[in-house]
Amino acid sequence: MPELVGRQIGSIGGELYGPPHANSLHLLNKYFTKYPEDKDKVVLSIKGGLVNMHPDGTPEGVKRTIENCLKILDGKKSIDIFEYARVDRNVPIEQTMKSLEEYVKSGKIGGIGLSEVSAATVKKASAVTKIAAVEVELSLWSMDILSNGVAKACADNKIPIVAYSPLGRGFLTGEIKNPSDIPDGDFRKTMPRFQGENFAKNLDLVGELSKIAKQKECTPGQLAVGWVKHMGKEIGTDVIPIPGATTASRVAENSKDVTLSSDEANEIDALLKTFTVSGERYGAAGMAHAEG
Repeated sequence: MPELVGRQIGSIGGELYGPPHANSLHLLNKYFTKYPEDKDKVVLSIKGGLVNMHPDGTPEGVKRTIENCLKILDGKKSIDIFEYARVDRNVPIEQTMKSLEEYVKSGKIGGIGLSEVSAATVKKASAVTKIAAVEVELSLWSMDILSNGVAKACADNKIPIVAYSPLGRGFLTGEIKNPSDIPDGDFRKTMPRFQGENFAKNLDLVGELSKIAKQKECTPGQLAVGWVKHMGKEIGTDVIPIPGATTASRVAENSKDVTLSSDEANEIDALLKTFTVSGERYGAAGMAHAEG
């Protein structure tokens, strides 16, 4: 999809996306080997730091993950931002940041990103080194960062927010109308918001958002992404949504610039105040590593 390169910037690779022998880093190597002219068109943010899906923030863990990522990419594309996936609660964040900073100083990575962090972690990390981005969940049904201090901490430290799952893992597109629409084995099957009564209750929000999208002559998904971008004005720092997509047409749809007027933003805000999302963002295991 070279014609789509540059339309989205965000965490588009990492050790944790796919099996070790064929994860997204291997795919990126193949892509930039075939299209070397595209390497300067994207900001490549790579996630790493997990061992058996648990974060390892030790100096040894930092070395292992970065050296492995660099080895797989094999110089085909530089790592513009290295984003530590979640927070190792057994290691002071300051120690992890100092280890990462050595790789910035040596030129092996361009900058440091944080993922799924608390406001306290943003403040502690920023006191040690420059943070290039903070990736957290933000969408019309995941607004925790607006009330738990994370958004404010990012604004105070002039850190851009990379908003993952701005489409609510597809739920906010309006195309998932029944639990059976999610294939067996899909990760979403384990998530409380997609289960039982929670699913049915959350559909009410999608129904109301779809009405607003129809009035605006855009898709519900485009409205959802547009709202996330609009929140940058409210928060006071850049907010970069990174919607997932499996086809070129979806990337093109998600990339369409939908700007909300003040009246439209107020209408959505009024709707959100009347609605309570049903179910946690993750199951118990996932929440254990959230907001670290």
